[in-house]
Amino acid sequence: MLIPYKKEYEKIAMGLLSFMPGEKRVRNIQKTLDTYRTSAEWKLYLWKHKDGSIIGVAGVEETKEGIYLHDITLNPSYRNEGVAKQMVDELEHLYKIPLKGTTVTQHFLEHCRKNGC
Repeated sequence: MLIPYKKEYEKIAMGLLSFMPGEKRVRNIQKTLDTYRTSAEWKLYLWKHKDGSIIGVAGVEETKEGIYLHDITLNPSYRNEGVAKQMVDELEHLYKIPLKGTTVTQHFLEHCRKNGC
């Protein structure tokens, strides 16, 4: 289940974002979170597992051209179980249009739609 990011989830979100390539440094992760906190167009969502734990994070940018998926990552223990596909599906249901990819996420979205994630 997707839940909107709140300040109380900051440490969890930072931990999850650290699994993303290029986001190993705390300063980079804080900069990414600042973008989501300060921009009205950028939204960060957390994925709550059925056991209540937060295991994933996804970030989108709302533009006139569409909704762009900028960030998506899962706790490695939950990868290859279809959770990322569920996250994408729920985001597309929320926004009522297919997500667009960035140079970083386009391949992931294509793979997800073709083979599942």
